[in-house]
Amino acid sequence: MSVTAARPITIYVDADACPVKAEVYRVAERHRVRVVVVSNSLIAIPRSPLVERVVVGAGLDVADDWIAERAVRGDVVVTNDVPLAARCARAGADAIAPPGARSTRPRSAWRWPPAT
Repeated sequence: MSVTAARPITIYVDADACPVKAEVYRVAERHRVRVVVVSNSLIAIPRSPLVERVVVGAGLDVADDWIAERAVRGDVVVTNDVPLAARCARAGADAIAPPGARSTRPRSAWRWPPAT
């Protein structure tokens, strides 16, 4: 019987219009979790081995596509984008809309952000 180590959690941030990047960085440092900040333009990030910046090309949904192609079960995606949240949820990742509404249900079963 082989035992495989659990894959570390990655937090993906759809960063171009994300209002909670500073909070994500603090959580990542506290819990030693990797953060990937994805945007269409250069965004300042803290100097930390846990935080990585990815600048994708210009164009509609380029950053969303990059995130959706990589997010897997156990990862967290911070986004206000409904279609991206749905794609990530289908892949098993948790999608969180600032200020923290969470949904892993298929798109047809939830509103974004969820009603409180």
